[in-house]
Amino acid sequence: MSEAISNEKAPKKSWFKGLKSEFKKIIWPTKASVARQTTAVVLITVVLGAVIVVIDRLVQMGFGRLF
Repeated sequence: MSEAISNEKAPKKSWFKGLKSEFKKIIWPTKASVARQTTAVVLITVVLGAVIVVIDRLVQMGFGRLF
């Protein structure tokens, strides 16, 4: 037969100790890495926004000439 599952909660102190130990395992990025990645995201967002604007204008001109 299967073993009974315990519904007892762990004490809060052990939960916080576990949380603290898990946070110590995280490898946090350096400031330079975060800055580089942020710059890349902003640049790609601006470029894709510009591409969408150009495509939108071309479609508007096409429909303008069509109608």
